[in-house]
Amino acid sequence: MNNVEPIRNQQKIYAIKQHILGDQYNEKYRARDYLLFVFGINSALRISDLLSLRVKDVLNAQGEIKDHFKIRTSKTKRELKILINDSVKKALEKYFEQEKFPDPEDYLFKTQTGQRLDRIRAWTLIKKWIEAVGLDPSNYGTHTLRKTWGYHSRKNFGIPIELISEKLGHSSNAVTKRYIGISQEEINNIEKKVCL
Repeated sequence: MNNVEPIRNQQKIYAIKQHILGDQYNEKYRARDYLLFVFGINSALRISDLLSLRVKDVLNAQGEIKDHFKIRTSKTKRELKILINDSVKKALEKYFEQEKFPDPEDYLFKTQTGQRLDRIRAWTLIKKWIEAVGLDPSNYGTHTLRKTWGYHSRKNFGIPIELISEKLGHSSNAVTKRYIGISQEEINNIEKKVCL
């Protein structure tokens, strides 16, 4: 499960977003699926924690999108304060345009019958999106969303590995490096550049 890859190419991330929004066979769940993808790659939450979110976690009593929310993670039992960034806010706005007057107790990611979306369905959706943009689905899974956050935090935003490790709740920086897929080739490229 953990030996899946992050989505390294930003154009592929954009292509997945466009694919989900243009999915004519999934019109009813388009906004939900878009939110699942965007929330996953922007929050770094494990899929089990992401799928456990309820409407009241992201909307205040006045029905407005919150700036952040708190969650106790299922695996580590750590309480996290998660910022709802602009990308997630826009995805939530799109979702709540479709889901008018949601019950605060409803799961954010639910099925047609109102049940919580399960890991297997989320896994199937991620595989479908990956394949639609020309990537090999056997290399990706539910951890891909979380790993994508970690990979791009370091690669594109220069966030120190120590902070990424803290955010992901890892026991060491070495675990984080393996998790987000720092490859030997990448290390060799750095060695070529640093020539003192």
